[in-house]
Formats: sequence, structure tokens, C-alpha cells
Amino acid sequence: MDNNDNNVFSYTYSAKEQDEIKRIREKYTMQLEVEDKMTRLRRLDASVTHTAMTVALIVGIFGTLLLGSGMSLIMTDLRCFFNIGKIMSMVIGIAVGLSGGIIASLAYPIYHALVKSKRKKLSPEIIRLTDELIK
Repeated sequence: MDNNDNNVFSYTYSAKEQDEIKRIREKYTMQLEVEDKMTRLRRLDASVTHTAMTVALIVGIFGTLLLGSGMSLIMTDLRCFFNIGKIMSMVIGIAVGLSGGIIASLAYPIYHALVKSKRKKLSPEIIRLTDELIK
């Protein structure tokens, strides 16, 4: 008996199957792609407003809740829960409501201050990236 190892079976997949195999393989391989310049530029630009928006929303929501608490103390029988008099609940409610209104109104200036400082911080990197992309 003579064994011939030259008889080898080979099969090639079609183009559609090759694409499907590549897509499945990409799901399981580590993606170590370097972030391209345009993606980095978009991410840096978006990070300027996202951070400022988050902080401004937190400040605005806190101020609005404080304002509503003061109004609630004035307009409802919540004073009975705290066991305080009618006049005292009005005074405390006005103080809490005004402080909440002031805090809520500071959300917009805080947003602009944070955007301005973040733009100043990131401007050298963004200018460098845009110069590279324009050329």
C-alpha cells in the first residue's frame, strides 16, 4: 500500500461568505485601531459642551427643586408636618424659594463659563488637528 499525501482537499468560500466570516471575526478580535483624526476632533468638540451641559443641568434641577420646596412650604399645609407656625413657614418658604430661584438662574452662566474654560483648554489640540486635516 502506497499512501499518497499529495491528495489534499481544498475549498474556497464565496465572496459573500468571506465577508460574513470577516464580520464574525471582527466581533471577537480586540480592536486596537488607532482613533483617526476626524473622530478625535469630533470627540473633543463634543466633550466641550457635554461636560458643561451636565453640570448646568444638575445645578438647574437642584435649584428648581429648592424653589418648588419653598413654594410648597408657603402654599400647602406642609408646615403642620414640620410643626411650625404660619408666619414662620412663610418666611422659611420665601427664603428657600428665593435661594432656589437664584441657584436655578445660575445654571446658564455656569454653562457658559465651563464651555469657555474647556474651549480655552482644548483649543491648542483642536487647532493642531484641524491644521492637519485641512492640509
